[in-house]
Amino acid sequence: MPATIATALTDLLLSPDLPLQEALDRHFAPDYRQRTNGVWTDRAEFAEHIAHLRGVVADGTIRVHDELADADGGRYAERHTIDMVKADGSTASHEVYVFAERAPDGRFVRLEEVTLMVAGSEADRGLGSAR
Repeated sequence: MPATIATALTDLLLSPDLPLQEALDRHFAPDYRQRTNGVWTDRAEFAEHIAHLRGVVADGTIRVHDELADADGGRYAERHTIDMVKADGSTASHEVYVFAERAPDGRFVRLEEVTLMVAGSEADRGLGSAR
């Protein structure tokens, strides 16, 4: 089954018992690249970002608003809101716009996203790329 943002984020951020490397391997190709708000990162840098978020995010929900894929599933677009409860008990919410490319095996190989903070403190504004 091809990767989706909701399943990937659930495994990465909301399934603390799932090892990070296993979650990455499940949803992201070895040559994965991501651009968040104009800044490119490779898979290793993305893994650092997720490891950081795993220490910040205690719980959350993902609400998918729009999700589209082309006929062969290689091109993917999605818009979601992630509502987070942080380890310190505070909350933050980000709306995220995604355009992605999936490898033939269904894993993400490239993802470009723009994040918009909907709620949270000024310190939460950079959660989409924090490491």
